[in-house]
Amino acid sequence: MSRLALFSVWDKTGLVELAQQLVETFGFEIISSGGTAKALQDAGITVTKVSDYTGSPEILGGRVKTLHPRIHGGILARRDLAEDRQDLEANNIRPLDLVVVNLYPFEQTIAQPNVTIPEAIEKIDIGGPTLIRAAAKNFKYLTVLCNPSQYDQYLSEYQQSQGEVSLAFRQQMAGQAFAHTNSYDRAIADYFAKLNRSEDMEDSYSIRGNKVQSLRYGENPHQPAAWYQSAASGWAAASKLQGKELSYNNLVDLEAARRIITEFKPSEPAAAVLKHTNPCGAAMGNTLAEAYEKAFNADSVSAFGGIVALNQPIDAATAEALTKTFLECVVAPGCDREAKAILQAKSKLRILILPDLATGQKETIKAIAGGFLVQASDDKIENPNDWQMVTEKKPTPEQIEEMLFAQKLVKHVKSNAILISRDRATIGIGAGQMNRVGSVQIALEQAGDKAQGGVMASDGFFPFDDSVRTAAAAGISAIIQPGGSIRDRESIAAANELGIVMVLSGTRHFLH
Repeated sequence: MSRLALFSVWDKTGLVELAQQLVETFGFEIISSGGTAKALQDAGITVTKVSDYTGSPEILGGRVKTLHPRIHGGILARRDLAEDRQDLEANNIRPLDLVVVNLYPFEQTIAQPNVTIPEAIEKIDIGGPTLIRAAAKNFKYLTVLCNPSQYDQYLSEYQQSQGEVSLAFRQQMAGQAFAHTNSYDRAIADYFAKLNRSEDMEDSYSIRGNKVQSLRYGENPHQPAAWYQSAASGWAAASKLQGKELSYNNLVDLEAARRIITEFKPSEPAAAVLKHTNPCGAAMGNTLAEAYEKAFNADSVSAFGGIVALNQPIDAATAEALTKTFLECVVAPGCDREAKAILQAKSKLRILILPDLATGQKETIKAIAGGFLVQASDDKIENPNDWQMVTEKKPTPEQIEEMLFAQKLVKHVKSNAILISRDRATIGIGAGQMNRVGSVQIALEQAGDKAQGGVMASDGFFPFDDSVRTAAAAGISAIIQPGGSIRDRESIAAANELGIVMVLSGTRHFLH
């Protein structure tokens, strides 16, 4: 008797080619359901419909097709057990040798804007995961394929082994099948968790992902690394116009750049230049090119070999500016034709287009020994109406706007963080120092004479008034900090004594 395969797939990539090889070369018979059967029949391949094989029609609009003992008996039968063979014979069930199934596109569906709950629910596959799990459980006797990328492997294995597919291969496919259904179920669970989300963290939290690609190495050449995708949106959905393959460090920096640039409305031209996840410079301008020039000039030395994020499509003027120095990567929501032609002069420069820069995780995750930590992302929107104007000298509307700009950016600088800005551009950044005084000194040294009239933002409170006095001596006109120190009054008194503005935001922005 010929071997029997079951086909039931949503993604029909490679379907016809696989079926033709099985039928014409290896003598398989195929049973199939719904759209899969139609696709095979349209290609001239002989198929027995599941409903004809089982004697039961597809019902409930296709919700019930393969959930039948004649199907699952053929999958789950243990062929070396006499009792199972007797059950197959008594119920006229043929054992299956191959199950080819992939699932409804749930993740792609929920990634679409404005998708409704009923639309999402209809893309929750029931029969598919059941078939995959059953076939994977019984890998001792049959093979399960759940991804078109596995088809050529199977055909090669079948041909080389002359029909006796190795147990090792079947076990390998089973492992991939269980990983696939686990990832699928996790996506559904995450979707419902978001629908029902409260202020509390979930009792259970899983991290899942499908490998996009292996990377040359991680942070250093001796560290193996890979890139995994956990959603249909995000960096895996970005298109690369040109340039070399992305590295581990590129992707880490790009994500930090994306988070920074989403602080600005698409209608407000903005640019950020990063190095090692810290901004070298960030700025707003009347045009995108002006914003980039201001961000680059904030620290042109550190910007060499940096990552650039832009919140508007790249135009010709901006492209010209980008080609003037060595950069690793640029990400933007688009790129016009003239800009593309200009950027080709820097063929090794990686240009990524991510139309939805605001896409991204709402949590941040860090691995620790034996587990991991999860927190909500620091995406609080600053509102000056919530700030405390604590000094005798009150901020002008212009100073409030400048402090708002600085406050948006300081939370993206590694703590202890100090950021100085003027004219909606950073002019000095002190990042990651073990004490706040050190960060203040680095930021002021970088700002130099430009600090005159500038604004200083701090991610945490000042434990003493020394930083306030240092800032005032350099010409800083206003300081924004969260407050909360037992010595806040000393810092406020120093600001009053020196005639500068101090505002308490009430929000700490540590970034570890």
